[in-house]
Amino acid sequence: MTTYDVPDAATMQHLGRDVVGPMLTAGDLVILSGDLGAGKTTFTQGLGEALRVRGPVASPTFIIARTHPSEVGGPALVHVDAYRLGSLAELDDLDLDAALEDSVTVVEWGEGAAEQLSQDRLHIVIRRERGGVLDMEAPDAGTRQVTVTGHGDRWQGAFVGDA
Repeated sequence: MTTYDVPDAATMQHLGRDVVGPMLTAGDLVILSGDLGAGKTTFTQGLGEALRVRGPVASPTFIIARTHPSEVGGPALVHVDAYRLGSLAELDDLDLDAALEDSVTVVEWGEGAAEQLSQDRLHIVIRRERGGVLDMEAPDAGTRQVTVTGHGDRWQGAFVGDA
């Protein structure tokens, strides 16, 4: 487990683009947890830049899942928002495991449900100051604390104190 202090949207995108993104390959699962406005989609935008996928990467809240194909022959980015899903069955109905091997799959609000997709996964928790501005782009949004924990053999030793 490794924790980062993230003061603004540019740093959140940097964390996705330059720290976590270069480590990702086809078949990787990333589960993002955090309050509304914490920066989950902003982080995923950075991942999209690292993977060089067709964008723009935006919150998939109303369409549930969006696939961004690679522009350079790498893995696609499958971006899922599980917030509106009512059960594990609904997540299963998305058939994410069919694309998992060939894509990098990011599931926002996936904690407690998406873990079933892979033993090897990253779980990223974004915490923001209570009472802080919801909009990650706002200058006074408040520092976020981002904790990255690797699970399974794939992530063994990649982050200090991996589970």
